[in-house]
Amino acid sequence: MVCMKIWKRHRLQALSVIILLIVLCSVSAFAKDSTKTVDVMFTHDLHSHLDSFETVIDGESVSAGGLARINTLIKQQRDKNLDTLLVDGGDFSMGTLYQTLYETDAPELRMLGYMGYDAVTIGNHEFDYRSEGLGNMLKAAAGSGEVLPSFVVSNVDWDQSTSDGAKQVKEAFDDYGIKEYIVVEKGDVKIAIMGIFGLDAMVCAPTCELAFYDPVEGAKKTAAKIQEKEDVDMIVCLSHSGTDEDPDKSEDLKLAEEVPDIDLIISGHTHSTLSKPVVSGDTVIVSCGEYGKNLGSLSMQQKDSGRWQLTDYELVPITQDIVADTVTEEKINQFGQNVNRDYLAQFGYTKEEVLAQNSYEFCDVNTTYEEHTEQTLGNIMADGFAYGVDTLDDEDNHPVDVAVVPSGVIRETYAVGDITVDSVFNSFSLGIGPDRIVGYPLVSAYLTGEELKTALEFDASISDLMPSARLYLSGIYFTYNPNRIILNRVTDCYLKNPDGTRAEIEADKLYRVVFDYYSGQLIGSISEKSAGLLKIAPKDADGNVIEDFDTAIVYHEGKELKAWQAIATYMQSFDKNEEGIPQIPEKYSEPEGRKVVDMNTDLVSRFSHPNKYVAMFAGVIVVGLIIMILLIVLISKIVRRVRKKRN
Repeated sequence: MVCMKIWKRHRLQALSVIILLIVLCSVSAFAKDSTKTVDVMFTHDLHSHLDSFETVIDGESVSAGGLARINTLIKQQRDKNLDTLLVDGGDFSMGTLYQTLYETDAPELRMLGYMGYDAVTIGNHEFDYRSEGLGNMLKAAAGSGEVLPSFVVSNVDWDQSTSDGAKQVKEAFDDYGIKEYIVVEKGDVKIAIMGIFGLDAMVCAPTCELAFYDPVEGAKKTAAKIQEKEDVDMIVCLSHSGTDEDPDKSEDLKLAEEVPDIDLIISGHTHSTLSKPVVSGDTVIVSCGEYGKNLGSLSMQQKDSGRWQLTDYELVPITQDIVADTVTEEKINQFGQNVNRDYLAQFGYTKEEVLAQNSYEFCDVNTTYEEHTEQTLGNIMADGFAYGVDTLDDEDNHPVDVAVVPSGVIRETYAVGDITVDSVFNSFSLGIGPDRIVGYPLVSAYLTGEELKTALEFDASISDLMPSARLYLSGIYFTYNPNRIILNRVTDCYLKNPDGTRAEIEADKLYRVVFDYYSGQLIGSISEKSAGLLKIAPKDADGNVIEDFDTAIVYHEGKELKAWQAIATYMQSFDKNEEGIPQIPEKYSEPEGRKVVDMNTDLVSRFSHPNKYVAMFAGVIVVGLIIMILLIVLISKIVRRVRKKRN
């Protein structure tokens, strides 16, 4: 009875408290549910890798990548969240046989559109076929009538892009509908997406006729315009600039520091694989590696400040365990048939044709940059150049003395198993010749023995500063010591006679050297790269300096001999196994002394046999010491005079 009286007396207060608690819980739940989140999937540096491919990862031959496998994961994610943002950071082209359809079919952009990419940006390799090629590709994509990704480029300086080629690209940009930035809505999140073309990307696009603002300046202008004109929750930058272990060389880190309004940077160009994101203030930088070997996936949540924080990040390896999406695979296969018909038929090949079988583990491509020593991958490619020219050259019958392959043109390795036309093309997929047919041709030139030694010294002394210029060689052998004075590191070099005996290099004799069309420009610029200390001038057979490398191109049956074609021909020349298939020779199972690294640090190893560059350095030091002594004497005299005047 007493309890009932108490309840009646206080029931209004109790009910009020209960209602208040319910309201508070509802508000709390609503507040939690109203916190904005976004899921993002991303790629960059796909380099025309529409198919899965055989490669070497961590020393093991594996099957990796493939847009059909990637699309399986994309569809799974969209089943969870239909509003997932999907973007690409540039260099979506140039790297496989599909690039041969770049101008006519635009397979890369059309596939990204089919897979539902929201936006892409441009990379330096999109300019590989010059303004004409880029313009043709964009028009082919736009003319396909298919769904295409939005295309954003934010730092083009159109006022300075005045050449005929630049105007051609501008017209193609307009036809496609390329914009400075776009705004997309993903659920309740409005996202502005911009695209930035980096400084090193500009250097790596010598055929690009567009002028660009400094990336930071361009990003600042675009971010300010977005904030002024758009009501968005997030700014995403597709940056083809890249990251680096050295913070001072990391363009996207600088971009994050200088343009803090950017929330997320998808970092392409340097092929970086960031297992952990780089965070600068409120800006997150992510990168998933090249060729579609990984698919980047992340989630972000908006903070009370309005900025965003990362809540989940994963790089998903694209392995053979992932079942390929069959419809995507069928669409890719249609492009593959076009490759056979429109490109490979003129060389007498088909895409999946087996050229040889391989039992040996070649290094991966990164190793050819990172390790300054002989690599059998470089050996077999250089030997392919030499064999191809010796066998197929229409004009010059002089045997090839030396073949050169810089690391920067090696794009893929050879896995254990079948080596197909596809895999050989992938290993040397860059460029287009003056004939407008895909693939850099080989060129033939003559260097003196002294210039050969200079090229070796360039590799020994300069390539640590320029890893893309590490040289892999056929026909020449040398030893270098990295502990010696720069430009005096090569301690021995020689050729070999047909019987395998040592042949000394004669300083004034002309030797025939072959390399690819692009590397010809590099060899010709060694003097510039070494501040004029190392001089090489490629010549014709009569000793006249080559002014135009178009005149040095090697031809087979009246057509440019392509670098990949020479390697393919070499693969087919090997002895056949029991199945009648050429087999990679055992000599490629290990280095054979073409580049020997001598790590001795004793005084004799460091300073014996000084060359002219040591004398030059010594002369500079002596002159410097004399100047210092004279300055000291002069200063002493002045001081004494001042003291005398005071006294």
